[in-house]
Amino acid sequence: MSAIEELKVTMARLRAPDGCPWDQEQTHATLVRCLIDEVSELIDTIDRGDIAHMREELGDVLIQIVFHAQIESEAGNFSFEDVAREINEKLVRRHPHVFGTGKLATSEQVIAKWEEIKATEKKNGPVATGVFKDLPPRLPALMFAEAVWKQIEKKSLPAEGVVDAAQVRALGEQLDGAMLGKRLFELTAAARAKGLDPEAALRLYATNVMRDVEARLPPAR
Repeated sequence: MSAIEELKVTMARLRAPDGCPWDQEQTHATLVRCLIDEVSELIDTIDRGDIAHMREELGDVLIQIVFHAQIESEAGNFSFEDVAREINEKLVRRHPHVFGTGKLATSEQVIAKWEEIKATEKKNGPVATGVFKDLPPRLPALMFAEAVWKQIEKKSLPAEGVVDAAQVRALGEQLDGAMLGKRLFELTAAARAKGLDPEAALRLYATNVMRDVEARLPPAR
């Protein structure tokens, strides 16, 4: 039996009627915090270059995926095998330059092809109701704000008067990685001293940017 099969058997045993009371009680919703915590701990090992502990933290993230899949397997919806099969099919489909014909020479070309194929897949999926609706709503605020700006740039959305693009460019010319970290830390510290929540403030501002930009778009026909 492979290690992943052993892990799936262990998870099923924990969830069984005579298994662990805590594991039996968990739902997708109750496990969200666990998933966030485990991913955060993995990121910490990456940031510190702590390879010795990275394997352990990868396992802690993996068990969260196995746990969620086990819950749905019990409900008869899908299994861990279905999850693995779907992501494998997606990887093969989005890398035709590796698994099919044609070659791409640069990372930029790979990303462009990935987005092209992804856009085709989206046409066969749920219909989006707005230009930003495909953004994950639970991203950390910094990642959420970055994703909003990426969409504005990528789709050439009308952000004049909503975002000061000139100021963005000017700041970009001044910043490097160390300075960016320093400025973000200082802003976070200042917010705490003022009794403000920087995460909530940035999320609210980014959300308002989304709404204001969408309001400038012509009505969909």
